[in-house]
Amino acid sequence: MKAWVYGEYGGVDVLKFDEKVSVPQVKEDQVLIKVVAAALNPVDAKRRQGKFKATDSPLPTVPGYDVAGVVVKVGSQVKEFKEGDEVYGDINEKALEEPKQFGSFAEYTAVEENLLALKPKNLDFVQAAGLPLAIETAYEGLERTGFSAGKSILVLNGSGGVGSLVIQLAKQVFGASIVAATSGTRNLELLKSLGADLAIDYTKENIEDLPEKFDVVYDAIGQCDRAVKVVKEGGAVVALTGAVTPPGFRFVVTSNGAVLKKLNPYLESGKVKPVVDPKGPFPFSQVVEAFSYIETNRATGKVVIYPIP
Repeated sequence: MKAWVYGEYGGVDVLKFDEKVSVPQVKEDQVLIKVVAAALNPVDAKRRQGKFKATDSPLPTVPGYDVAGVVVKVGSQVKEFKEGDEVYGDINEKALEEPKQFGSFAEYTAVEENLLALKPKNLDFVQAAGLPLAIETAYEGLERTGFSAGKSILVLNGSGGVGSLVIQLAKQVFGASIVAATSGTRNLELLKSLGADLAIDYTKENIEDLPEKFDVVYDAIGQCDRAVKVVKEGGAVVALTGAVTPPGFRFVVTSNGAVLKKLNPYLESGKVKPVVDPKGPFPFSQVVEAFSYIETNRATGKVVIYPIP
């Protein structure tokens, strides 16, 4: 099969297009997916740079966590899916511990059925591909803070892949009283369209000067030292990246198809919407450019690869 591969850690130049990669074997609890669209996450870049090589799978590696596609083969123990099902998911249960050697930037990928869900009927493959890792991270972070109806939240980098979904889940699923979020000037309207009550331009306003403090601060940019200054006494600060300042905490998402199933009704009703970066989708021939772009940290929403031949 055709796939993008790297045989050593390093910059984007280690990525090579290969037309002769073996199609992965399907284990008893797995399905084989014909990949239609795949999405990039910051973890893909960090992994390729060798940031967690001690727990990584062996090289050579086909990158890619997020997938949307069609089931073409099912293992003997698979009960939920059949050939022809349109599915989506994050193919690696643990992001940093033994992720799959053969990821989603390929024509086919093999995935455990418990990591997948049926693709929401109203979403195309591009929209669905950008959701799994980010929406599961957004949801798990909110759950870990004990977020619940009536609480307030500040989302740092509300226009990013995770932040754009934290805004929506906090409002639509958890029942937040106030959702505030930061972005650059060009994305303030996007924040409001996603449900933010307060859209803060980080280039003009300092979050530490805000008159109120928040029950939860969800730091999706790496500014935990500032986030902890605007959380209420006894509140919680989630840090996805960068140094962690107490009482902030970091977690690494666990991929779980049950979370996607739980959130599918919100996606199918339109209450929660995927945000795909307007520069994309990037064609399969431009995976190197897509990596370069996500590493600028300027992406709005998700960077998606489509179509995959």
